[in-house]
Amino acid sequence: MSDFMLPDIGEGIVECEIVEWRVDEGDVIEEDQPVVEVMTDKALVEITAPEAGRVTKLYVPKGEIAKVHAPLFAYEAEGSEQSVTPEPPRPVARPEDEVASPVEEAPSPRPESAGSATSAADVSRDFILPDIGEGIVECEVVEWRVAEGEHIEEDQPLVDVMTDKAMVEITAPEAGTVSQLYVPKGEIAKVHAPLFAYVPDQVEATDAAPEKRTAPQAEAVSEASAVSPVASGGRGPYGRIPASPAVRRLVREHGLSLEAISGSGKEGRVLKEDVLRYLERGETQPAAVATQPAPRDASPARATSTPTRDESEVRVEPIRGVRAVMARRMVESASTIPHFQYGEEIDVTELLALRERLKPVAEAQQTRLTLMPFFMKALALAIRDYPILNARLNSEVTEIHYLPSVNIGMAVDSQSGLIVPNVKHVERLTVLDVAREVQRLTADAREGRVAQEDLKGGTISISNIGAFGGTYASPIINAPELAIVAIGKSQWLPRFDDRGEVTRRAIMTATWAGDHRVIDGGTIARFCNAWKGYLESPETMLLHLG
Repeated sequence: MSDFMLPDIGEGIVECEIVEWRVDEGDVIEEDQPVVEVMTDKALVEITAPEAGRVTKLYVPKGEIAKVHAPLFAYEAEGSEQSVTPEPPRPVARPEDEVASPVEEAPSPRPESAGSATSAADVSRDFILPDIGEGIVECEVVEWRVAEGEHIEEDQPLVDVMTDKAMVEITAPEAGTVSQLYVPKGEIAKVHAPLFAYVPDQVEATDAAPEKRTAPQAEAVSEASAVSPVASGGRGPYGRIPASPAVRRLVREHGLSLEAISGSGKEGRVLKEDVLRYLERGETQPAAVATQPAPRDASPARATSTPTRDESEVRVEPIRGVRAVMARRMVESASTIPHFQYGEEIDVTELLALRERLKPVAEAQQTRLTLMPFFMKALALAIRDYPILNARLNSEVTEIHYLPSVNIGMAVDSQSGLIVPNVKHVERLTVLDVAREVQRLTADAREGRVAQEDLKGGTISISNIGAFGGTYASPIINAPELAIVAIGKSQWLPRFDDRGEVTRRAIMTATWAGDHRVIDGGTIARFCNAWKGYLESPETMLLHLG
């Protein structure tokens, strides 16, 4: 019988609520069959079966809280029902538990004459690669951070894997010793397949000291807690901030950041009371800036042949990860969407002057102020009058869905290829708030560590080709969006003023691409004029800020 451990289901999420079990104990399940729906602080997530078999135990009842990396259900794999002796049920994780994962019961004593090699084989556990993104079935192992035989702690980063969207960090489910790495660096790992094997610390301690097998579980919990490293600054193990889904939802609803709230719970856990006290003090804070591990020189692509010294051989490199998904999406967009191009020149002289005046204010708050936040804020204001630019078509192309929020994507040239993270709810944010998000997303993208949530939900996109010195570009729409703009570099050029005299002005080009199925030339021209008006006279944006 095997336990299915609740996998990582989102950055920073440590627990979730069981909404609905789709199976009962005793039911036969097929590989990838939906088993249970769980609610995180962000969305409803469907957990599927890792392989075919029969469900033997549901550990967490409907409506209760399940812990990440803790047992969710038990099952007998297909073909092993007759040969496996059922294990006793494990304790159910409760929200009030202060231990990161439940302590498992010690295995039955084995004869003293049993060899250590046999013991290790008996108690070694396989870590099954969990679902790491919607629709992702495989990923590339970029870098192992541990070696076979190395001791690991719970939540310790073990391996970096590259999906077709971003770099994902896999952490240890519990403390123990790595016994085998199944997938070498540079090879492909399959979701729901074993990634590595390990021997848990508690099992090792039980094998080494049989006289202590009857020790109370509370003592084991105390020992496990003692060895768990705690980061400074109110964070849990390895820099993460523990908090329940309800607390995270409360933080998000009030526009706060967990990083700014001191947690009074065990290992820096932020409790509901901590958030309420923070709100009572009336403190304000900038948008959350995700803390990411330091970048490493690891390219997701691997050459499959090595060129000789005289470079006479062709170097073959597989298209994987972000590059692969970009190739598929660009072909699909260009072949299925009738693109309509519209170009314009924008005088950004006043905007550049305004940014120079505001830069010291932003820098005092550790924020880098570029032109991108102004582009985004002006875009959100223009969309209020032309919401068709922020809409969607249904798959049958029979309905237009007007979206309630403006989530503006920005194309970033990351180390793994072109990705488009987006700033959520730009219509609600100040220019400084947008600048903080742009700074965070740019840093994450260049390190290849953008969260899945930051890549989803974009409604319209900006490609700043001018950052590389380009003047004009014909962008391809980031489907299912309906429009995208490519911004060229700003150039000081001669222009005539109102008196007919030549003056020096900063001129920037902008080239729009619209979905001609629903956006015509007149609509995109009027929309572009509205956007241009805010950029050429940036002080007018003050009239529309809430």
